[in-house]
Amino acid sequence: MSLYIAAIDQGTTSTRCMLFDRRGEVAAAHQREHQQIFPRPGWVEHDPVEIWQRTQEVVVGALREAEVAPSEIAAVGIANQRETTLVWNRHTGRPYHNAIVWQDTRTDALCAALSEHGGQDRFRAKTGLPLTTYFSGPKIRWLLDEVDGLRAAAERGDALFGTVDSWLVWQLTGGVHVTDVTNASRTLLMDLQRLDWDDGILSALDIPRCMLPEIAASSASAPYGHTLEDGPFGTALPVCGILGDQQAATVGQACFDPGEAKNTYGTGCFMLLNTGEHIVHSQHGLLTTPCYKLGDGPAVYALEGSIAITGALVQWLRDNLGLIESASEIEPLARTETDSGGMYFVPAFSGLYAPHWRDDARGVIAGLTSYVNKGHFARAALEATAFQTREVLDAMRADSGVDLQRLKVDGGMVVNELLMQFQADLLDVPVIRPRVAETTALGAAYAAGLAVGFWSDVDELRSNWSAHHSWNPSMDACVREAHIAQWKKAVERSLGWIDG
Repeated sequence: MSLYIAAIDQGTTSTRCMLFDRRGEVAAAHQREHQQIFPRPGWVEHDPVEIWQRTQEVVVGALREAEVAPSEIAAVGIANQRETTLVWNRHTGRPYHNAIVWQDTRTDALCAALSEHGGQDRFRAKTGLPLTTYFSGPKIRWLLDEVDGLRAAAERGDALFGTVDSWLVWQLTGGVHVTDVTNASRTLLMDLQRLDWDDGILSALDIPRCMLPEIAASSASAPYGHTLEDGPFGTALPVCGILGDQQAATVGQACFDPGEAKNTYGTGCFMLLNTGEHIVHSQHGLLTTPCYKLGDGPAVYALEGSIAITGALVQWLRDNLGLIESASEIEPLARTETDSGGMYFVPAFSGLYAPHWRDDARGVIAGLTSYVNKGHFARAALEATAFQTREVLDAMRADSGVDLQRLKVDGGMVVNELLMQFQADLLDVPVIRPRVAETTALGAAYAAGLAVGFWSDVDELRSNWSAHHSWNPSMDACVREAHIAQWKKAVERSLGWIDG
């Protein structure tokens, strides 16, 4: 009897495999980090072979930890870092180049050149996205232009493109080349309405269509493929759920009704607001994206606010400055002071994402005086995440007309009580952490489980969700507005640092 769903959660800094039971509880988990490669300032890469190796290791580790036989697993789902761009040979499986990570800014000149005709919103009406370095399309074009022999291989049909989900499915199944609507939407190449690649945009970016995977539902009415018997699962299991990590967290948080929102605090920070079956085009710097597509049902859409640097700022304080030895030390250090000492930290290391979309921005520390110590520094770093989230929420209110009543939160940073309280204070709404905090992996499990009938419908998934802890706002409105005004001044000083 099948007792579990396996979810592979391939993120920016690590890969993990988790097994979930019918109540959505974690039965086992295994996680491994992978190398972050920085060839030049602003360039970020991953080794695709290492990612596949880590994936195999965590699958084996999770099965061993739970003492689960493969026959007890009903299906496999995948959640993945989005926009990260891979190309590999159809026949050998060898990558042509390291994966170019979503944070990478090497395509800034290309994006500027493409924006000369139609501006940054040149493709927004079809894709819901601005033309920036964030998305996969310009990264594919860069690889085609810069990697010797790649364009010829692509035009012959030998070179395949995929986001990380496609790479993992291809490896797990022995050659199925597929993606889902949520990941396809992050390439800047998919028509939101038709849920298919757009030939006009492909032509504008000079990308051969034959490189691209088939676009499928997030929860497949028929499996994309089956795992290989000599693969990490050791048997043929249906692979039938794929969601980009932020959409996976939205599903894992059971945000199935229009107007429900979640925010994930990880390497970056990503807030999604379910807008139902209607495509809402943002007028305030947000992204329009598919939220999920379950089987043969219609696509459900969302507004998204993407922030590049949140948890990554804590890692930077640890790895680059040596201010802390582990990420868990940031909260005790921040608690040595009652405020940030008037300092504001705008972590625009790769430009600013939503709602600004400014590739020319760079990091700024504003309000620095000799009074400031490392406790203030730690507190300002945490507060930067909350301030950026407030900007996104303001844009969502303006676009949707919805005043959120509460915000569901997840991700590694939600264990930080200081940050969560400051977030509730800045948003002036309750912030709620669920009982099962691993919502990204859970969402991938839900997508796969729905496909095979492990769970009957979304109502059953809603019943699995419950709150673990809430933070209620307690900050005086005048203090809140003063903080926000100072933050906006700091953001202004980060803009235009890189000359066009």
